[in-house]
Amino acid sequence: MTASNKFKWFSIGLISLWLVSFVLVPNLMVLVASFLTSDIHELVIFQFTWENYAQLIDPIYAKVVGYSVYLAGITTLLCLLIGYPAAWFIAQFSPRVRGILLFMVIVPFWTNSLIRTYAIKIILGTRGVLNWGLLELGIIDTPMRLMYTQTAVLIGMVYILLPFMILPLFSSIEKLPGSYIEAARDLGAGKLRIFRTIVLPLTLPGMIAGSLMVFLPAMGMFYISDLLEGAKNPLIGNLIKDQILVAQNWPFGASLSVALLAMMAVMLFVYHKVGQMLRRKEELDV
Repeated sequence: MTASNKFKWFSIGLISLWLVSFVLVPNLMVLVASFLTSDIHELVIFQFTWENYAQLIDPIYAKVVGYSVYLAGITTLLCLLIGYPAAWFIAQFSPRVRGILLFMVIVPFWTNSLIRTYAIKIILGTRGVLNWGLLELGIIDTPMRLMYTQTAVLIGMVYILLPFMILPLFSSIEKLPGSYIEAARDLGAGKLRIFRTIVLPLTLPGMIAGSLMVFLPAMGMFYISDLLEGAKNPLIGNLIKDQILVAQNWPFGASLSVALLAMMAVMLFVYHKVGQMLRRKEELDV
């Protein structure tokens, strides 16, 4: 075996060991725990039960899950509405300027998202930067109350997650063949028709990928709700944290985590199927 092959198999083995140790085994432990029975003294006892999953349809918990889906959906929609024009704008520049603009998009990743959320508190507070600016400009007469509202949570989530929407959208828009748009213009198609029949279908994979990358983390970002809304409307992340750390009900917390993973798996499956359908359509068009 050559040195190159040895390094290749060493790398594959190392990555496989890491994935098994830190991804597969922990997830299997969570799955097993979700079917066990909670116990006050021993946390869990090895007694199989469906009760943890039955609690998911309890109106109290179903309301939390429903609100999490609603908030994540609104966040995804806002990120898409802001991210699509932003990605399109970036793609219109030369490669050098694109690199600078993309660098500015990813710069916030250098700072922990928790610290950035605290920064949002300073901006949105009654005596914050935003109210100070609007008062100085004479746009408002009295400070707006943004903190501890759903609006503050949405602003925080969109700010934290927007780069996850812009980057896959930029990748799709950058690959868009300019010749298709030029041909459509030559044939007399208007801007709206070009967008609807050419741009939108060809950038759909980027839209779906970006939506998944925003929607899935938004379901579990409980610290944003805690800091900007005072945890008045808990998310599924708050519920998992409380069940594990406060109520000491590990099996129910595990069942919530498994339900969240199942939701993610369904969305990834839909993304895979949509990708297959688009590839088949492209092959038929060719």
